[in-house]
Amino acid sequence: MPSRSAPRKYIQAEALSDAPLEIEIVYAEPRRAVVKSLRLPAGARVADALRLAAVDPDFAGMDLANSAFGIFGKLAGADQPLRQGDRIEIYRPLLADPKEARRARAREARKKP
Repeated sequence: MPSRSAPRKYIQAEALSDAPLEIEIVYAEPRRAVVKSLRLPAGARVADALRLAAVDPDFAGMDLANSAFGIFGKLAGADQPLRQGDRIEIYRPLLADPKEARRARAREARKKP
């Protein structure tokens, strides 16, 4: 991915390339992680990568259609175009509200002498 200070002609050349995209799609559980490399045609979108992952046996049983996902830690939409080297991360739903969990820990800590 070009940096913000990359010359403009480099950014345009990357956008116009017809070369296939090499991306990764990842999903992490408490005891295992699935990391797959995919090769997609130029102009592919996040939804295209998710469709490919849905037929992979390593992603079996995962609700990819209703999961949140992002690229390098930033939420992304299904129609977002992919770029060379992107890493799509599939996010699991939260088991507990982080604010409530913190409050509960703080209450417990106050109870202990």
